[in-house]
Amino acid sequence: MTDSRDRRPPPSPGSRPAGARSSRAPRASIGDVAYLEVVTVNDTGAFLDWGHPRDLLLPFGEQRFRPSVGKRVLVIIYADQQGRPVASQKLERFIADEASGLAAGDEVSLVIADQTDLGVKAVVNHRFWGLLYRDDANRPLRRGQRVSGYVKRLRDDGRLDLSLLPPGAARLDLVGEQVLKALRESGGYLPLGDKSDAAEIKARLGVSKNAFKQAIGRLYKRQLITLEPDGIRMVPSKK
Repeated sequence: MTDSRDRRPPPSPGSRPAGARSSRAPRASIGDVAYLEVVTVNDTGAFLDWGHPRDLLLPFGEQRFRPSVGKRVLVIIYADQQGRPVASQKLERFIADEASGLAAGDEVSLVIADQTDLGVKAVVNHRFWGLLYRDDANRPLRRGQRVSGYVKRLRDDGRLDLSLLPPGAARLDLVGEQVLKALRESGGYLPLGDKSDAAEIKARLGVSKNAFKQAIGRLYKRQLITLEPDGIRMVPSKK
């Protein structure tokens, strides 16, 4: 027979009972856009792991679809009228299309949202929508991923065009490092040059042909590479 002293009341919805698994999720806060795992679903709504002892409520009224346990959902965390943290999948109510306080070249934090015909839609600094065109996405990106990026352009309508590469010389230095890394990994030679197809350069290095040409020009002037008819070669003494 079970000793009554060992009996404990059931945990309240959204709370973790003693001895339950500890959260492995990064700690999120009110105001954040985050990609969170569903840990419980009941008559109140879904509860999300947001890195705190008490799980975060995603009410039915704030859901775009009925999530299931183990899946992840992209939400924004806000405070309700009682000041309690709550999640919403309806980001358009909180994220502005028109940005303020940003300029071309600014470094920003991005949370990847949706793929579009033009590229990738992302949330900028948890506050604004921005667009990362396909040519400016130098690597695969997944929904909910957090990355650093840059404001490429603030358009006349206040919307943001984004880039994963910094502007100006810093951008070319970064592309140059990618070229040198690829050269090292391929034994010092790459069959890429001025006449290479843009798609081939993009597939191999994740950068545009124009950025590649400018970067190898800088590497050549620094005597880090030599230019050959069908490719580029790392200068042996610089490996």
